[in-house]
Amino acid sequence: MEITALQPGLVGEAQTVVVPENTAQHMGSGTVAVFATPAMIALMEQAAVRAVTPHLPPGWQTVGIRVDVRHLAATPLGLTVTARAELLKVEGRRLTFRVTARDEKELVGEGVHERALIDLARFQERVAAKAPRG
Repeated sequence: MEITALQPGLVGEAQTVVVPENTAQHMGSGTVAVFATPAMIALMEQAAVRAVTPHLPPGWQTVGIRVDVRHLAATPLGLTVTARAELLKVEGRRLTFRVTARDEKELVGEGVHERALIDLARFQERVAAKAPRG
């Protein structure tokens, strides 16, 4: 399988406002009411999905397989965080993205994210075969 529409340079973005539900305190990743690292990573993944999904043929999706990011600065309640993902490499089914997150003041996170291309029907079959029988 080769999806030729996936070329380096594709970009996706995702945004969120920092609210109590996406803080470290609420998510259990810390005790402070600032934007949580897991929330930042999820936003970066969402940006990567948005970069490539419109270019995938029917029945194909991507799944996250690697995240290597640094959370550089805290973002308080009420500020908007924007994640950006740029597709850097396509190696077979592996997609590599440069990801960043910025709030209204500064760069708050950066790193690399990898996703794998999957045939959704085959993927769901494997997941169903692995599920406990009840």
